[in-house]
Parts: sequence; structure tokens; C-alpha cells
Amino acid sequence: MNKKEIHLTAEGKKDLEKELEELIAKRPEIAEKIATARAFGDLSENEEYSSARAEQKMTENRILEIQDILKNAKVIKAGKRSTVALGVSVKLDLGGRKVEYAVVGATEADPTKGKISNESPIGKVIMGHKVGENLEFNGRKVKIISIN
Repeated sequence: MNKKEIHLTAEGKKDLEKELEELIAKRPEIAEKIATARAFGDLSENEEYSSARAEQKMTENRILEIQDILKNAKVIKAGKRSTVALGVSVKLDLGGRKVEYAVVGATEADPTKGKISNESPIGKVIMGHKVGENLEFNGRKVKIISIN
């Protein structure tokens, strides 16, 4: 089965690599928590043990997830483009309200930080369009003001 290509900016890839390093470095600390909790005796009613095992499971799952993302990552080449594409910043007029977004892959998307996915509803509307084009999103007019 072919995995889906995951689009990341160079910054997003670097952030994931850093998180992966930190999680791997955390493994011995978690193992020590488990060993300490195990020494308390009866594991069936040992909250410290259960908590440490849950932390270990979450950490290991996230490590696997990040490794999978990085294995399937395609770094987006940022640069000046004439149409909205992955890796650009776009300034929009959303029915009189001006907003600016970086267009990124779904893994990196965080609208609260000004990063929208090309697969998001607004991302799908603006992808491939040029400066000055008037579009519609959720019944509102959208105009592309600039692309950087």
C-alpha cells in the first residue's frame, strides 16, 4: 500500500525533527518512572505505574507518528508564485475583513497561527487562483489581494 505524500515546509520538518529528538530523549526518564512505580508493589492498583505506562504509550505512539510523517514528507519549496500554491503566503479580503495565511500541508495546518491547509475548505477554494480573482466561500466574497 502506498502512503500518501505529506507536504511540509522546511520549518515544519525541522520542528517535527526537534520534537522527535525530545521524545526519544524522554524515553529513559519514562522507563525510570515505570521501574520506580513497579517497586511499589501490586501493579493492579498502582496509579503511578498506570500513569507512567500511559505516558510511555503516548510517547511511543507520537514517535511512530512523527517517524511516519518524516518518512513520507515532501518539503514544500517556498518561493514567489503567480497562483496560490503550497508554500505561499496569501492575503485575502474575506467580505471586507483582511486576513493573511501561509498555505501549508494538512500536517502543519494551524489557523490560530495563520497556517491553513491546502485541503481545508478555504484552501480548496483559493488553490490555483491568481491575485485579483474574486471567489466565493461559504456564501461570502473572497478576493485574493496578494501572493508571496
